[in-house]
This record gives sequence, C-alpha cells and structure tokens, in this order.
Amino acid sequence: MARPVPDPTAPGQESVWDYPRPPRVEPSTEVVEVWLGGRPIARTTSSWRVLETSHPPTYYLPREAFAEGALRPVEGSSWCEWKGQASYVDLVAGAVVATRAGWYYPRPTPGFAVITDAVAVMPALVDRCVVDGEVVRPQAGGFYGGWITDRVVGPFKGGPGTHGW
Repeated sequence: MARPVPDPTAPGQESVWDYPRPPRVEPSTEVVEVWLGGRPIARTTSSWRVLETSHPPTYYLPREAFAEGALRPVEGSSWCEWKGQASYVDLVAGAVVATRAGWYYPRPTPGFAVITDAVAVMPALVDRCVVDGEVVRPQAGGFYGGWITDRVVGPFKGGPGTHGW
C-alpha cells in the first residue's frame, strides 16, 4: 500500500509522517490529565510521548500521576514489536471502571526503558484526556492509543483502509 499524502502543517504543528519508525520516546512537560467518572484520575507535567510514523502520540504517565486506587492490574498481555510485552490495568474512579483502558511495559526493550511501568491510556475508553487544556480526540480504530490534538496532523493510522500503512 502506498504511503498517503501527509496533510499540510501550520506553524507549531508536527506531522505524524515526520515521526520515525522505529518509534522514539521523548519527555513532555505538557499538562496531561485523564478524567473518568466525572473527575480527574491522573494529572502530571512529567510524561513521555511515543512518536511513531503515521500515529498520533501516545502519552505515558508516571504511576504517581494517578489517584490512589485508580489503577487496577488485570490479566492478559500483548506484544509490541518495538517496546516488548505490555501488561494491562483497569482505570477506576469510584464505581466507574474503564476495563483494560491502560497499559504499561514492566520490562520494555532497552530503547524504551524510560517508560518502564509508566501507564498509557486509551482516550476512547475514559471520559476525556486533556493536553495543555485541549481535549484529546482518540485515534480511530480502537486498537491504537494515540492522542490527537491540534498540534499534530495526519492522516492517522487506525481507521478503515489504513492497516497496511
């Protein structure tokens, strides 16, 4: 399948088609929040963005960014060709549970050691994720956990017809 034509960028924007493959991880000082059950369950100014060609960034938050009791380990795992074996968590806010809405790498590959045990969140499974005051739009498709903001332009992998990108 041919590479799609990248959308034009405006000043201050970045194209996901300029992100590398294999992906890179970079620190972020943006204010990142996760909301569930009508309240914030995580907030930090110290996260990491994983940037991969054709994907909006995936944010990884340190565990201490989450409210007490907001992370509940669950069974099962998945494999990333770049980061290794992922484990999953339910996100919890009182009686509200977002099943398997978070994942982390307990023993990532060496290039991703900085995100060891940091938790990524699937934006479509929580009330909202916010970056510097902007509500995130979830990456399409339900498999990838990218966070779309006005800072990034696509087209983005995940929707119908993008599997081979």
